[in-house]
Amino acid sequence: MNKVFLIATSIGVPISIAGALLEWPPLLMFSVYCLTIIALAFYMGKATENLSIISGERIGGLFNATFGNAVELLISIFALKAGLIGIVLASMSGSVIGNLLLNGGLSFFIGGLRYKRLRFNIYNARHNSGLLMFAVIVAFLFPKVFSFEIGHRTTMTLSIWAAIILILLYLAALLFKLVTHRGVYTSEEDLKGNEEEEEPEWGFWKSLIILIVLTVAAAFISDHLVDTFKTVSKTLGWSQMFIGIVIVAIIGNAGEYVSSIMMAYKNKVGATVEISVGSTLQVAMFVAPVLVLISLFFDTHMSLIFTIPEMVSMVLAVLLNIMIMNDGDTNWFEGATLLAAYLLMGVGFYLL
Repeated sequence: MNKVFLIATSIGVPISIAGALLEWPPLLMFSVYCLTIIALAFYMGKATENLSIISGERIGGLFNATFGNAVELLISIFALKAGLIGIVLASMSGSVIGNLLLNGGLSFFIGGLRYKRLRFNIYNARHNSGLLMFAVIVAFLFPKVFSFEIGHRTTMTLSIWAAIILILLYLAALLFKLVTHRGVYTSEEDLKGNEEEEEPEWGFWKSLIILIVLTVAAAFISDHLVDTFKTVSKTLGWSQMFIGIVIVAIIGNAGEYVSSIMMAYKNKVGATVEISVGSTLQVAMFVAPVLVLISLFFDTHMSLIFTIPEMVSMVLAVLLNIMIMNDGDTNWFEGATLLAAYLLMGVGFYLL
């Protein structure tokens, strides 16, 4: 797997730079940019994982919060700058749906084919369930319902307040899990698993330098990827919503998907849950609110108001995920159920 992504990165980055400078056909470059960003995301995830092992859970959590969704955040910022608000909101909802259904479903399905029962910390699952309910059903659905009764300016004010509250609660959640209640809800199985010390593949400085270099490369490619969206939309007949929910969301989270599936295959399901649900919470409670605040510096402001199809899909994804994961036990069939839900939603958004 490492060799495949290494080859993709080594070839993709030079071609992306050459194509951007020489203005090669947008449809061709769209494919090149997508594949290159996926390869970069894999190594960014790997560098972040090594930093987490070296620095411990507390600082590791900070690294994950900063770089875990860096690619998607970069794409969204450039899309905001270009005034593509619909694509940004769609990519946020796509990340929520993709992490909970596609990532979780694939991981549980593949891990479940090898192990009949996949178990993880039930207390952590219930804690995540509460945060998912708040982030998506309370903080996202509440402004949507109120937007029918209030004006655009008031809706933007409500979105700003929601963004600030979400960020504060996300920081409080990190404080709760990594500081004040660290280890309080650890089960005996988790303690046994923690006895095996994991050795980092890369050192601290090597990981940090690689992460910074890849982030700069991803920023350059993301900027030019956004420029191809309008051409791709017209040529292939894809709506901005489909591009955001499926294409941008999968590209931005590709590295996490690979890591999550590998963890499930090794029966490290707790890590899989942290990647799939933790990344969802990070997008909903940190990335999306930060983008709302960043949009205030651009000509077009982004409110935290999703379309009805996006909102319904996110709520259903959260409820289905909670029903399946709240008992701390899963299997390949439940993974297939999550995948089926994602495929159904994907077809629906393609036909919109």
